[in-house]
Amino acid sequence: MKGSQSNRKDEVYMLDIRFIRENIELVKQKLEARGSDIDLSAFLSIDEKRREVLQKIEVLRAERNRASDEIAKMKKEKKEVDPSVFASMKELSSQVKVLDEELKNVEQETNDFLMTIPNMPHDSVPFGRTDKDNETVRTWGKIPQYSFQPKEHWELGEKLGVLDFDRATKIAGSRFSLYKGAGARLERALINFMLDLHTQEHNYTEILPPFIANRTTMTGTGQLPKFEDDLFKLDGLDYFLIPTAEVPLTNIFQKEILNEEDLPCCYTAHTPCFRKEAGSYGKDTKGLIRQHQFNKVELVKFSTPETSDDELEGLLENAEEVLKRLGIHYRVVNLCTGDIGFSAAKTYDIEVWLPGQGVYREISSCSNFGDFQARRAGIRYRKKGEKKTEFVHTLNGSGLAVGRTVVAVLENYQQADGSVLIPEALHLYMGGLKKIG
Repeated sequence: MKGSQSNRKDEVYMLDIRFIRENIELVKQKLEARGSDIDLSAFLSIDEKRREVLQKIEVLRAERNRASDEIAKMKKEKKEVDPSVFASMKELSSQVKVLDEELKNVEQETNDFLMTIPNMPHDSVPFGRTDKDNETVRTWGKIPQYSFQPKEHWELGEKLGVLDFDRATKIAGSRFSLYKGAGARLERALINFMLDLHTQEHNYTEILPPFIANRTTMTGTGQLPKFEDDLFKLDGLDYFLIPTAEVPLTNIFQKEILNEEDLPCCYTAHTPCFRKEAGSYGKDTKGLIRQHQFNKVELVKFSTPETSDDELEGLLENAEEVLKRLGIHYRVVNLCTGDIGFSAAKTYDIEVWLPGQGVYREISSCSNFGDFQARRAGIRYRKKGEKKTEFVHTLNGSGLAVGRTVVAVLENYQQADGSVLIPEALHLYMGGLKKIG
């Protein structure tokens, strides 16, 4: 990968400040569509103060430069310099120093405020307040029919001896799981199947990243500062366990400049993911749906602004292909303005049908972040033959959440006798095993 480290000053971590200033009403409308209650008048007040301080500094620096030029001229002409000129210059320098410190504080205040502003929804995102307002884009396959009452995955897994939640709770606590035997093999088989599909057929480069990230990296993708309560932080260190491989993969090019001819570049990784699930207590307490630790195969793309919409559609199709190969019914929904994540401009969710629970469950979220994350992480690209650089667009999606795919396999492939068939696409990865039971 060709590119270069950037020596640019750190970017302000959010939407473009000039864009907000010049399109304040549009930004207000977009935030209102999200259901955000952020008061942009506070930004305007801080921004006005910032510009006033900048103007004062420019005036004082101009006066100081004139005084400096005057002293240089007088010295060149071997004339005696009036001591008052030196005193005036010293006073100007002192005032500039004070204003520089004030500017630093105002810019930090501006930065802190703007980091709380979410991304603006793409024009194609439907308006809505909750997940009830999401739009179904398409479905694949049919809801399976059974001659018996299908069971939930946790009941199947425990009766088959492949899942043990009680012992996981004893070892770590609630919202952890312990896989055994064919269950552990199934999880591993799915990981390898997904990685092989994405690297061999979808042209993603496999990465094995760190599972710990620093504050700058977490800030780059938008987890910080807003979602710190949902992260596992290492005691005594400013490091965090990653909540998703999106974090390290997106930050591969943190503060770098890429070349246009190298875009798009696509990466995939399997990592464990760690989340506190703050605020979710009482939800999905049984089974593998909402865990503190789970495996996921992630897909991340870097693209030009002109191609990112198409790249999102391609990424979505890559994630869908996993379920098609497994023969599991699903639907794709376009998330509404009130349901998309903080950093996303547009998100498709893939929701898999779980017959034991009789509901659709999210198994992948595929998002286009526009230049939102790239601004925070300082990721730019240079067009061929040009010196000017622009921010890349970043995209990511689950390809797929592995634990939830195990859930989908157990519930969709269960048999009347309590056994579970293995999808044909996994036979090789399961060492020829075709049934658990």
